Amino acid sequence: MASVPVIPDSHNHVLAELECLDPLLSALRLDSSRLKCTCIDVSKRWLALGSSGGGLNLIQKDGWKQRLFLTHKEGAISQVACCLHDEDYVAVATSQGLVVVWELNQERRGKPERIYVSSEHKGRKVTALCWDTATLRVFVGDHVGKVSAIKINTSKQGKAAATFVMFPVQIITTVDSRVVQLDYLDGRLLISSLTRTYLCDTERQKFWKIGNKERDGEFGACFFPVGKNSGNQQPLIYCARPGSRMWEVNFDGEVQSTHQFKQLLSSPPLPVVTLRQDPHYTGSSCSPQSLSFSKLLYLTEHCVVTWTEKGIYIFLPQNVQVLLWSEVKDIQDIAVHKSELFCLHTNGKVVHLSLLLVDRCIERLMRRGFWTLAARVSCLFQNSVVSCRARKNLPLDKLEHLKSQLDASTQQDLIVQLEELISKLEPLDSACSSRRSSISSHESFSVLDSGIYRVISRRGSQSDEDSCSLHSQTFSEDERLKEFPVHHEDEQLELGNNSSGLALVSSFVRKTTEKIGTLHISPESRGKHEAKDDEQLPELTLNPVASPQEEKEAKLQDPLVLLEPQCMRRVLQEWLVHLEEKFNKEHSALSVKESKTVCAEEQRAILEEKLQMTPAYRDPVDKEQSDILEDCIEKENTDETCVSKTMCENGTDVSGPLGCGFQVSPPCAIKPDVLKDLVELSTLCFELRVFSCGSGEAEESSDRSLPPAASGTLACRFMQSYFFLLDLKRVKQCIITMYATSPHVWETYIAGLKELSCHSPVALAMENENEMLKILKLLHDLGPWDDSPLLLAHAQRLYEKFGETALRPLIKFHPSILPSDIKQLCRNDPAHFLAYLDSLVKSKPEDERPFLLRSLLQPESVRLDWLCLAVSHDAPQRTNTVDEEGNPRPRSHLFTWGYSQLILLLIKLPADFVMKEKMADICKSHGFWPGYLFLCLELDRRMEAFTNIVHLDDLSLLSGEDGSIPETIEEWKFVLHLAQNHSTAFHHHSPQNGNAVSNGGPSCPDCITVENVALLLAKAIGPNRALPLLQECGLTLELSERFTGVCEILRIAEKRQRALIQSMLERCDRFLWSQQA
Repeated sequence: MASVPVIPDSHNHVLAELECLDPLLSALRLDSSRLKCTCIDVSKRWLALGSSGGGLNLIQKDGWKQRLFLTHKEGAISQVACCLHDEDYVAVATSQGLVVVWELNQERRGKPERIYVSSEHKGRKVTALCWDTATLRVFVGDHVGKVSAIKINTSKQGKAAATFVMFPVQIITTVDSRVVQLDYLDGRLLISSLTRTYLCDTERQKFWKIGNKERDGEFGACFFPVGKNSGNQQPLIYCARPGSRMWEVNFDGEVQSTHQFKQLLSSPPLPVVTLRQDPHYTGSSCSPQSLSFSKLLYLTEHCVVTWTEKGIYIFLPQNVQVLLWSEVKDIQDIAVHKSELFCLHTNGKVVHLSLLLVDRCIERLMRRGFWTLAARVSCLFQNSVVSCRARKNLPLDKLEHLKSQLDASTQQDLIVQLEELISKLEPLDSACSSRRSSISSHESFSVLDSGIYRVISRRGSQSDEDSCSLHSQTFSEDERLKEFPVHHEDEQLELGNNSSGLALVSSFVRKTTEKIGTLHISPESRGKHEAKDDEQLPELTLNPVASPQEEKEAKLQDPLVLLEPQCMRRVLQEWLVHLEEKFNKEHSALSVKESKTVCAEEQRAILEEKLQMTPAYRDPVDKEQSDILEDCIEKENTDETCVSKTMCENGTDVSGPLGCGFQVSPPCAIKPDVLKDLVELSTLCFELRVFSCGSGEAEESSDRSLPPAASGTLACRFMQSYFFLLDLKRVKQCIITMYATSPHVWETYIAGLKELSCHSPVALAMENENEMLKILKLLHDLGPWDDSPLLLAHAQRLYEKFGETALRPLIKFHPSILPSDIKQLCRNDPAHFLAYLDSLVKSKPEDERPFLLRSLLQPESVRLDWLCLAVSHDAPQRTNTVDEEGNPRPRSHLFTWGYSQLILLLIKLPADFVMKEKMADICKSHGFWPGYLFLCLELDRRMEAFTNIVHLDDLSLLSGEDGSIPETIEEWKFVLHLAQNHSTAFHHHSPQNGNAVSNGGPSCPDCITVENVALLLAKAIGPNRALPLLQECGLTLELSERFTGVCEILRIAEKRQRALIQSMLERCDRFLWSQQA
């Protein structure tokens, strides 16, 4: 058999086409010669495909099902750009040079609508579109070098704002040649033309040319954002140069270095993994490639992707490395999102590629049942498969199963190659190999009806990152949403936010049948442990005996274990019984030790009595025995110091009837792999409320079987007994989510954390130091804390000692300490939490506050809790804002609210219809009228908003910039009738802070009267149209001479404005004709 070239181990990434979009294009009728795809863009939610017929298809990436179709009569679609920070907007350029901006109205479930059409580039070819990354602004570049910006004003910002924006299109600049590419980041616009690259500060209107040397041709440029852990490092810029080169430029436009990739591109191309053809690799080097990169796109965290007519190239520019390049012909454009590439070919075909690690690619192929292709990729990339990291994701079990799926009659060569690969893996862990052969009968692989590929293996079946918790599996988040069937929302909640049960099968079988079921402590080790507590702890060993519970194994392999939480609970109940049996023996041993200590105390009392009788004639033997007893008692007191200290700090007996102390460390040494599995299953027991009832049996503590108080008590006992076996981060989240009504569970959790950290420098300093700043500095110096739960214990100590003043400095420990943690710490005084939350939000710049607050609202339901707190603290009395009938009191919206900024931020964040209705009810019930009016307009309850504005009796609410001015004739009539019915006696007889007022007179220019509303109407639609409407409503008799005078002034101003516009147009016309001459 001829040897097959093997790809070097330096290549561990590959481009893979795991799903074919041809059926999608066929369904959209974009595969015909008459109609084809002309442009492409992608966001987190949408795949946008523009067509030659003027249609724009927006397909939802999750399932490729929901789609929107937007039509354009202005010609074929030449460019499309999705707004990444607000996916409700998309911009489109047509072949006529028009730019159309659409609002999709997905949040309100309305129809998409055009909100702006720009003709600034009409008659020209638009070559680039780019969205601002923070505001609703679109940048447009065309083939003559003109760059403009379109500022979008939408209903979300208030429809009245569009009335005052006369020039929404701004000309940014005109460069010397066609615009090749636009990119935007943090207030800077990057423009790449045929000759050079320009950097523009759009806020300060400053421009820089990047570099001194020009170029001739299509060369792209892009921003390169820095990672989250890069501190204050500024983003970089990469500009393409002739001859496979790139400039590395800083954020100020200064060239730092030139990177040369010509020689690096002499390596052979890597195959694209696709079902269309078998992967092929020649292994022979090619000549160095001198290429022109027409566009550069930022991909994932460290990569830049580009393409030519020959192939796709992915670089690591900071390291001056070529990650890979593959031959893909006739690419017209590429759109990227994270590690996904959507390639548009010149024939209109669209290909979806993913940049994956080789082992991940093979895993996904196996999960989809593409066995032959997975085997070929494994053999081609066998050097990468052999590597340590890949071994964790592709253990021998999976490769052997892959081999078993191949056809021995037609794929013998491929089987031989796979066997050679497997033989290279054997020597790494011979023990694992022999152990695997001894238990191979218990391993199984199957594909469930739901489409999930289920692998049950003993060792190495999960990577480090996959086996830590159920939060991260080998399935990506998107794939889990697609492939894992969620039956009921309440079941999802019971899982404690662990939506995937795929890791349970391998974990259950491994843990139940091999480790927990066969844990034994050797007698010698147990004896040493009882005799000397200071010596090294004995080690748990595994006896190579098979578990007798074959029936349980069969249950664990049942798909119901994966898909039904009740089945998971039953298996965990059986497992917990074994856990209790094994560790109760240790507790019994400790009890024996305690009884020995009691005997020693009695013996010590006898000895002391002897010593008192004969103090001068001490026997050396007695003296030695007394010393030994003193040492024992001193050591026993030392073991109990930490527990008693924690109880004193709490001020409460957390254990109460639950027993004494916490088991914060293992009673004996446990092997790391066993401990890892124990932690996973113990934490899962806590999340699913599977606890021991104290009688040697495990009990399911669900909401349907036990009251919350009893369930909380069992949870506290479980934490005290197995604190050393719990994933403290997941337990904290579970307590916040599922035990919100059981505060003693949180208290027990904090007590355990305190005991775990009782010997830390912070805890010791807390006892001896009374200056909070010194303690905070020590706490900061011991960082970084990341999201360590131990920081919560120190925060609790600070709060107990210094009160509310200790909360505000904890802002600098965000996000290690979250608002949900602070809410638990000061749950007895919500005002303290509210002050902390307000300070945390105000610690950020004003433009960053909405993004911070949105990230804190997890889950979304806490928004209502926080809003209720904010409107009920440091707020005016309800009797001052709401009358007996529930209507607003006049001018009550002008009261000062202590947390008004926080309230407005909460209600202005994006939310669904139901959430907005609930927030509106809260604002109305507490009399926070600014927020209530805003939400009424958001909910399109305009008549209700106008009614409340009239009750508030403030004309500025109608004429302000909040979008509450009437828009239709019907709305004007409604407001006029409200003003007419508004009690005029109120203005004449009610107590006022000032003089009495008349109907629209100078003494009440801001009250809502018929005349004042009529003046607004005349200003909005003109006096000539306003008078007939007022006559129709029968309101002309209530108007004074002041109204007539204002109308005359408006008529004169309108005539003068028309004359001025006409004069300007004539001058422009004469100037243009003179230029043509």
